[in-house]
Amino acid sequence: MRIVHVSDCFSPRVGGIESQVGDLSALQAARGDEVHVLTATLGEAGERGGVVDTERGVHVHRLGARLPFDLPVNPVQARLLREALRAVRPDVVHVHAGVVSPFAADGARIALAEGLATAVTWHCMLDGMVPLLRLARGPVTRLARGAALSAVSGAAAERVRQVVGPGVPVDVVPNGIDLSAWVPGPADGPAVPDDDGPLRLVATMRLAPRKRAVPLVHAVADAALRLPPGSVHLTLVGDGPARARVEAVVRERGAEGLVELRGRLPREDLRAVYRRCSVYLAPAELEAFGIAALEARAAGLAVVARAGTGVAEFVADGTDGFLVDDDAGMTEAVIRLAADPVLRRRLVAHNRAVVPDFGWDRLLAEVDAAYGSARDRRAAAQG
Repeated sequence: MRIVHVSDCFSPRVGGIESQVGDLSALQAARGDEVHVLTATLGEAGERGGVVDTERGVHVHRLGARLPFDLPVNPVQARLLREALRAVRPDVVHVHAGVVSPFAADGARIALAEGLATAVTWHCMLDGMVPLLRLARGPVTRLARGAALSAVSGAAAERVRQVVGPGVPVDVVPNGIDLSAWVPGPADGPAVPDDDGPLRLVATMRLAPRKRAVPLVHAVADAALRLPPGSVHLTLVGDGPARARVEAVVRERGAEGLVELRGRLPREDLRAVYRRCSVYLAPAELEAFGIAALEARAAGLAVVARAGTGVAEFVADGTDGFLVDDDAGMTEAVIRLAADPVLRRRLVAHNRAVVPDFGWDRLLAEVDAAYGSARDRRAAAQG
């Protein structure tokens, strides 16, 4: 099969969409598909304007332009997208959309105009954007009629349904991970007990306001105030523009001994951190899926996350962890887990024994089904 992925962002940028599109396209290439990625992200050496490089067997078309702040757009992207699609003539175009994705939007519009089978997956929560997108009735109607629509979780799909209206199918095509890289093996040994020390908490995120590291520090600090000294410890992994603010809040709360900032870590170092922890905290309110939380869940940690987010795809409240309504609820969950070692041992034992069903084999099957729907919708539109 000849597949084209369209994504505003791709490597060398680092993020959820970038990792998913990169891994998915590489796996498709490894199984024998001819795979192309059209992206507005410049290459490592600034490749742009149509340069094609090869990464893990995937043909990456760098269609971006050098712009301030490295914005993933190009004033002439419509022309470049059209030329690339006509040159490749794919069997299916898979568009990956975020909250604001002008490059992906052009890709979907042009693919449909060219009569190509088109699948569109949203990797975001459209909260706040639904009324605005409803105003774009013409483009939305054409998309709903011609493309196979999906989102990475039920929560994200519900927002898309609010945009496209009743009667338009919006499927769930979840993200996937390499389970073998995270699921504990015999060499990892049993879970590290923390009965004689603090409850070891961990969170992994880009330190940006949207991920809510600052409210997380406050929630854990509030829990510590209501527990005996030394009852909890938070390891915060990641870096980003909000790091200075996070460091300032740690100082303001007198939480230097409570919160450890580790910066960005490679996978093996992160696995080692997870082996020493019992609970993963996911404070984001607009998490469409939560790849980092899924990795922690696969590693056997109990997960505490916000209800109504994509984390609910793989965390059942009271079984894999807890889904809470607000920051106060997260504080209460931390207190409960710190005070009840039997409860946290039960959650961790369950999560180490039950592997979440979000490996790449499942995702490839779900994606292939979406491609089949895209071909069916194209045939119906042309018939």
